[in-house]
Amino acid sequence: MTESLPARASAGLRPHIVVGVDGSPESLAALRQARVLAQTLGGGVEAVSVWEFPASAIGYFPPDWSPENDAKEILQDAVQAVFGETPPSWFAQTTVEGTAARRLIEESEKADLLIVGSRGHGGFAGLLLGSVSAACAAHAHCPILIVRGDRLLHSGE
Repeated sequence: MTESLPARASAGLRPHIVVGVDGSPESLAALRQARVLAQTLGGGVEAVSVWEFPASAIGYFPPDWSPENDAKEILQDAVQAVFGETPPSWFAQTTVEGTAARRLIEESEKADLLIVGSRGHGGFAGLLLGSVSAACAAHAHCPILIVRGDRLLHSGE
């Protein structure tokens, strides 16, 4: 996309914001930031939760365990925490299979902005930038915002 988000919004084009959600505090902050930017710019938000079945998990989890169902539940909990019981009409949520970095980079192809938390579940505690956010920063097909902490841009919060 060659136009900036404010330029697209002022031209009547609805910016499409994709945000990665894994249930971590950083991903909740990213979803809150996406909400603020969508409301400010008149855009839409798609929250994406990514799951994969770890090969090393065979034999360690009950046979009826589903990482896909877990991802859907995590996403639903995050949506409820940020939007309440009824998300706005400009919001969508998607759960996809694969590795988080790869799938978010793919999702960035159709986005005007990708938002991720600085760290999610799965990194080593203490790292300043997680592997998913670093990969997305290096390879996303659109601008990327990496949210660190709870302070939001353009918000009274």
